[in-house]
Amino acid sequence: MTGRLLVFEGVEGAGKSTQVAALAARIAGAGLACRTWREPGGTPAGDAIRAMLLDPAVAMDARTEALLFMASRAELLAREVRPALAVGDVVILDRFFLSTYAYQAAGRGLPQDEVAAANRVATGGLVPDLTLLVAVPSPVGLARVRARGASDRIERSGDDFHERVEAAFATFASATWQRAHPEAGPIEVVDGGGAAHDVESRVNAAVARRLPDLAAWLGEVA
Repeated sequence: MTGRLLVFEGVEGAGKSTQVAALAARIAGAGLACRTWREPGGTPAGDAIRAMLLDPAVAMDARTEALLFMASRAELLAREVRPALAVGDVVILDRFFLSTYAYQAAGRGLPQDEVAAANRVATGGLVPDLTLLVAVPSPVGLARVRARGASDRIERSGDDFHERVEAAFATFASATWQRAHPEAGPIEVVDGGGAAHDVESRVNAAVARRLPDLAAWLGEVA
């Protein structure tokens, strides 16, 4: 096994973090080194940026928001992700640049070509081996978020904003969009409805289909 980069994406409350933890545990249980990080964050600079971005008391322009997300991403890749991949670890990220396309381009209305250009600076051209897009309707996800308690600044952006984000993620799932955006790598949609263990089974099946070498380590058959 060489290093692999897997990404979980989706709307607020999709259940990404639960699935990141479950898949990481399975990979580690199979004897592979597995590292996980969430965006934004994962480094001292990134954690400070995360606190600012999610603080409901902090107002900022959409461009400021986008650039802060990408600054955190650049730091995480340089200090953590690339070194882990270089030694053959499996890396799982809870959000990556598809979230910037969905939230800051579609959600906030920034020009996607400008967002994509800035993202190339942040990522240095790193392409995920597989992105698992956990799909739930935004009202369902937001209901889960509200049930957890206080909402952060992004979560409080309004229903119209979150509907635009959901529509963007649905667009990213199309083969046409993926052919036009090779920087995104392969994207597999996973139904996020139902119990967490059911979603986990769908995630495992998607990994088995799209990453047969990793599936072989996990004892799965595509």
